[in-house]
Amino acid sequence: MGTNNLVFLEVIEWFDNKGTELAHRIPQEGSAEIKWGAQLIVRNSQAAVFYYQGQAVDAFGVGRHTLTTANIPILTKLLSVPWGFTSPLRAEVYFLNMKVFPNLKWGTKDPVAFKDKELGLVRLRAFGRLDIRIIQPALFVNSLVGTKASFTIEDIEEYLSQIVVSRLNDYLGEKVDTLFNLPGNYKQFSQELQQIVSQDLRKFGLGLSSLYINAITPPEEVQKAIDDRSRVEVFKDLGKLTQLKAAMALEKAAANPGQGGAGFNMGMGFMFPYMLKDAFQNTPQEKIRSRCPDCGQVVPENSRFCPYCGHQILVLKQCQKCGKNLSPKAKFCPNCGTPTENKPQPKKCSQCGFENLPDSLFCNQCGEKLS
Repeated sequence: MGTNNLVFLEVIEWFDNKGTELAHRIPQEGSAEIKWGAQLIVRNSQAAVFYYQGQAVDAFGVGRHTLTTANIPILTKLLSVPWGFTSPLRAEVYFLNMKVFPNLKWGTKDPVAFKDKELGLVRLRAFGRLDIRIIQPALFVNSLVGTKASFTIEDIEEYLSQIVVSRLNDYLGEKVDTLFNLPGNYKQFSQELQQIVSQDLRKFGLGLSSLYINAITPPEEVQKAIDDRSRVEVFKDLGKLTQLKAAMALEKAAANPGQGGAGFNMGMGFMFPYMLKDAFQNTPQEKIRSRCPDCGQVVPENSRFCPYCGHQILVLKQCQKCGKNLSPKAKFCPNCGTPTENKPQPKKCSQCGFENLPDSLFCNQCGEKLS
């Protein structure tokens, strides 16, 4: 079945041939006349979102669905489509890929500023990977996809990276005093950073199943600036000074491979797996379970309503300020009164003028705490 220049749609389905699409619209250009009684086929690891008059209004899980006003009641209740409506409806359908998208890369395009209590202002680079999946298909379409015919990993990967880097900068500013506390703590940092970033992604209908930090390092020019004298001042006790000298000896042995160097390297070959064991321990992947967006209780898959509080599971829109779930036609949040059209504004640093992501705590450019 083609997807362009369609007048009537009687069977609506999508085969994922690329494996990189998060969302795919049918038809790809313009709207289609969808015949009432049309068959909507949703395959495993898919969800389908009915898109009408510029917004997502309902979602369908795995199965074969017959499109009528009876199974899309929101059209009757909110959009004034008469009950028993039989004329073709001009609308679109978005298919969402609900599988886990693994090994997405994140990292700093430019070094971020970090105020080290020992070394002063240091510019850090960091990189790692994360695994995501869609958990609220209608909210994802309304908040990120819009009217795009296809929405792929490439469309969102850079933005995800910006979020992770910004939250990492906030986390380091609050939890870490000096770079010398980084080794051996990546696992803990990854777990706590994952909890923070998960809250950001849920606003877009995305779930974060895992997040890994592969490295946090100062750029090369900063590494060269840390001379022997500053190292000795940092490593004040004898035990740590011995560790420093051992590291320097290792550096010399690597630079002068010979008979002695070969023996030394062989010995270090036995020591390195133990020394670096924490760096290669992966954080167990979190299973993303369906939860009620109102009370937070775990609910059965494909539930339409929460069995604990009765709240609708499907989220169509959320208030950008307080996170309250909104109806499609809401103009103001019933919880905080914020206009629904208000979008979060970048947080501008009063020191350097750099525009950071909304809700940032520390400036990525100069490291100052944001007010």
